[in-house]
Amino acid sequence: MQLARSPLAPVGLPEVPPVAGVRGVALAAELRYRDRDDLLLLHFPQGAAVAGVLTRSKTPGAPVEWCKAQLPGGRASALLVNAGNANAFTGRRGRVSVERAATAVATALDCSVEEVFLASTGVIGEPLPDDRMTAAVGSAAGQLEEVDWAKAAAAITTTDTFPKAAYRRCELDGRSVTLCGIAKGSGMIAPDMATMLAFVTTDAGLPAAVLQPLLARAVDRSFNCITVDGDTSTSDTVLLFATAAAGHCDAGGPDDPRLDGFAAALEALLIDLAQLVVRDGEGAQKFVTVTLRGAADDDAARRIGLAIANSPLVKTAIAGEDANWGRIVMAVGKSGEAADRDRLAIAVGGVTIARDGERVADYDEAPVAAHMKGREIEIEVDIGLGQGSATVWTCDLTHGYIDINADYRS
Repeated sequence: MQLARSPLAPVGLPEVPPVAGVRGVALAAELRYRDRDDLLLLHFPQGAAVAGVLTRSKTPGAPVEWCKAQLPGGRASALLVNAGNANAFTGRRGRVSVERAATAVATALDCSVEEVFLASTGVIGEPLPDDRMTAAVGSAAGQLEEVDWAKAAAAITTTDTFPKAAYRRCELDGRSVTLCGIAKGSGMIAPDMATMLAFVTTDAGLPAAVLQPLLARAVDRSFNCITVDGDTSTSDTVLLFATAAAGHCDAGGPDDPRLDGFAAALEALLIDLAQLVVRDGEGAQKFVTVTLRGAADDDAARRIGLAIANSPLVKTAIAGEDANWGRIVMAVGKSGEAADRDRLAIAVGGVTIARDGERVADYDEAPVAAHMKGREIEIEVDIGLGQGSATVWTCDLTHGYIDINADYRS
């Protein structure tokens, strides 16, 4: 099924620079798709420290379980990603497929199998044709070169309508370091990692023990703040690889002030990728930012924001360009978080609609209605109870979402 490019897509990919210590190749293994790349192999010849955040789904795919088992080792030599088949709910066959793929990569690159990381995305419940994948690994190993991030990002897509990549540069311990990331995701997007794959490489020299809390914090403020449809995938995976090609930093821990620039760059990069996922939401026509203030705490603010962002009634009103702010009130009330009707304030497009629990006396819907016709929708809610704040991102819910998912396997 060929999907039209999302109207929310950026004009094009940025020119993502190479990362020292990373080689890669994208190629066609024909695991599900024809006439396109569907397999990505990254190699870290000198090794890399690795950190990861994985789906909290209780029915995870076999590659997720594999990564979970390898992450405590903290070292990586390779990453293999396939698109079109999630290798999830495939039982023992799925576990054998993962082992075969990891062994093939380890053999081809002469590295430890425990330092091979895997990720899969696509249809759930279909056996993975691992013979094609393992056969392609040998060919891929012979084609490794400086990574073409545009090709890499395209190779891992499924229902995505555009590839997703971003980069940042920052100073770390007096040295310039680069962070490059790619992601895929379009549907089955909800917090608990969002439904997607994302891979970040950097030439920074930081150990896994420092990378892991930095990544977890950045994921919490990015991928855990987006939703398309409220559904959490079996395959969600974010991995961060640090090659140390720019030199080692002996930071004492994740809160070392010397890491402030790197932490900020990582978070900004992941927010870029997370927002690109929302902009490619299945059938999306509008990108929605929901800003919460005045909640009991930041976690409560995010949960209220996500209640609004996940509401089919709110999302369809946005799709219909209907300034139906009563649906926002409904979503706040159903969130389960502390709220006081008589302290609530709501604004859309910068126009205050309600304050102190009721519509403002001089409310004019015309500018709000005009705002609703745009591509970028801004919703602000002040709970009026505390200092908690959060921002979450979502998209509207259109007939396109139904069409895409009704035809996904056909």
